[in-house]
This record gives sequence, C-alpha cells and structure tokens, in this order.
Amino acid sequence: MTEDKAKAWIADRYGADKIDRLAAYVDLLLAANASQNLISRATEPSVWVRHILDSAQLLPLAPEADTWLDVGSGAGLPGVVLAILSERPVLMVEPRRMRVAFLETVKAELALNRVAIRQSTVEKVSGQKFGAVTARAYAALPQILSSTFPLTTSSTIWVLPKGRSAEEELAVARRAWQGVFHVKQSLTDDEARII
Repeated sequence: MTEDKAKAWIADRYGADKIDRLAAYVDLLLAANASQNLISRATEPSVWVRHILDSAQLLPLAPEADTWLDVGSGAGLPGVVLAILSERPVLMVEPRRMRVAFLETVKAELALNRVAIRQSTVEKVSGQKFGAVTARAYAALPQILSSTFPLTTSSTIWVLPKGRSAEEELAVARRAWQGVFHVKQSLTDDEARII
C-alpha cells in the first residue's frame, strides 16, 4: 500500500479533517526521531503505512470500547492515533522518561484533552478499567494478558498487533487463558496479524 492510499483509507473512514491532525503528529514524530529512537529510521519514508495506518486499523476492531489503554506507548503508537481518530479517552502507559516527555509535547501541541500519560509500568497502574487494551511491540501475548488483566472487565477487548509470531504467541496464551480469540490479517503487512 502506498502512503497516499493509507491516507485515503483513513480519510474515508474517519474524515479528511483527521489527516491534518495526523500529519501534525507525523511532523512531531519525525522531528523527535532525529534525537531519540522513537521509530526505526528505515520506516520513516513509509510512516503513514507502517505506523499511522497500522495503528488506525485497530480502532474498528473495538467499536464499543469507550476507553483505551495503550501499554508501552513509546512514540504514541497506537495511542495518539486512536485518540486523534476517535476522541475517546486514552491512557498511555510508558516507563521511559524521554518518551513520556515526547508524548506530553504531542498531547499539548495537538490539544489531545482526552489523553492521559502515565510514566510507569502497567503493573503499577490501578483503579481504572478499560474498554480496550492495546500494545504494539511491547511484549509477548501471555505477558500482555497477565499484566493488563487487572485493568479490564469481562467486556474488555484486547486489540494487539503482532507480526509473524502471532500464531505461536496465541498457542502459548491459550494454555493459560480462556476466551474468544480472533486473528485478523493486518492491512499493512501480509505476514502480520492482529489478535
């Protein structure tokens, strides 16, 4: 998929006005990437497909979720993208100080008033329950499920982008976790899946 097709996919589903806000985020992301490794430099030319669309495709998988938890937010992927596209409250949990500083800058510059940022590990977060949980390039599926379970309800949906290891991780997770697991093909990579 091309960058233009990625933008068109997003505009068709969420409105052309969202493209400007996402473009402002991309500008902040690429500028900050020069001083800290937020995304692989090799993916900068394909940022709209590899990072923005890769995050945007998660939103329709939890349409009823009123709040999102993004674990290991790093550069704000997918949390910032979800917040821009849905206007739903998003809590981004990130332990690294420099990443949190970047996320605070993005929140302020883009007026993401429904975004909260917590410098912490997810295991130290308490007192909240979320409608959807996501984590991109954070940990293996069993670890994500166990570390986020206390922040969920019986109706919470985990929306977890995974690469080639998706089926293996799911097989391991099924040994300890009961539930309905669906595996979807990613729009951005033929070998990637979303659990």
